[in-house]
Amino acid sequence: MTQAAPTDFFVHPMGLCESTEVGPRTRVWAFAHVLDGARIGSDCNIGDHAFVENGARLGNNVTVKNGVLVWDGVTVEDDVFLGPAMVFTNDLVPRAFIKKGTDQLLPTTVRRGATIGANATVVCGVTIGEFAFVAAGAVVTKDVPPHALMAGCPATRRGWVCECGLRLTHELTCSCGKAFSLADGEIVGAG
Repeated sequence: MTQAAPTDFFVHPMGLCESTEVGPRTRVWAFAHVLDGARIGSDCNIGDHAFVENGARLGNNVTVKNGVLVWDGVTVEDDVFLGPAMVFTNDLVPRAFIKKGTDQLLPTTVRRGATIGANATVVCGVTIGEFAFVAAGAVVTKDVPPHALMAGCPATRRGWVCECGLRLTHELTCSCGKAFSLADGEIVGAG
């Protein structure tokens, strides 16, 4: 990742960006807080009241809507959308009186092109696959396959989605013209 000069990205006068590893054209809005040590790619948009902890990693072109919490150990790849007030966790057994090091936290990965809806919760230790779509309010407790449409508490697969975000038909086609197939229970290929 190329480190940007402070003038290559925007921080609102009421925002706080302590990290020096922020890509060009990224915007950090009012009351957002990016800690030192967080790595933020280029062309990201970090909304009001978002918090990005020191060990978090955001790829390029990531949208972090208002009120999102991205903790240490969370890796978000390129072109991911994090909806308003969604939250990650990084400790399966939190106790206020037990202080844990980063090596005791469980990592979470969100693969390229995925969407996580408003008020969703992602429990640590999971991977959300490429172009998956987690519905608003869902609670993700296990790995999500690529292109899966997940909803509910706990989140279960309710269908499949295209790279464009639209739900696929039963024939695994999309109105945008792409067609997919299943192999071993997961979406493959787009034509």
